[in-house]
Amino acid sequence: MQSSVLESEPPMPAPVFVSGKKPRLRTLDFFKHVGQWSMLMFFAAVTYLLLSRFVLQVVQVEGQSMVPTLHNADRYFLNRWIYHLHPPQRGDVVVLKDPSDGDYAVKRIIALCGDAVYFKSGRIYVNGRELREPYLYPNMPTYAGANIDEELVLCGRNQYFVLGDNRVDSFDSRIYGPVSRGNIVGALVR
Repeated sequence: MQSSVLESEPPMPAPVFVSGKKPRLRTLDFFKHVGQWSMLMFFAAVTYLLLSRFVLQVVQVEGQSMVPTLHNADRYFLNRWIYHLHPPQRGDVVVLKDPSDGDYAVKRIIALCGDAVYFKSGRIYVNGRELREPYLYPNMPTYAGANIDEELVLCGRNQYFVLGDNRVDSFDSRIYGPVSRGNIVGALVR
């Protein structure tokens, strides 16, 4: 009698995985990494744009109106967020939108909302007290205008009086009056 034995194929050896990991398809892996890098670059670009538009921005000074404090072509950081935390302060060097032409300018705040600014004989008085200005060149006079020796200016609600530190070469609140809070973009970080 014949015995019936089913012939079967020899058993296949089990695949061997190095370090216990299954192999992955290289093409799919490549696209996965490209997608991750694309998302990372997108979020980096959006973060940069938001930070530079609403928080911190690099600005370059143009002109001589803030000499000796700031010089032409110097670069500084502009903190756009600071005045969301507290109002502008006397002495702050700010970037503002010039109310006369819409250009941006760098000036110093010398008087706040509700202050009285009085010019007399080349000196400035804020609320009856002479303004001490150690940031100016020694003995630099400040006149209200070309032929004006004496003038009183009142800052209204949400208005600030700004001047350039180079008083003989600055287009500022002596010409266009106090600026509104809405025109102040932020403070320079020095």
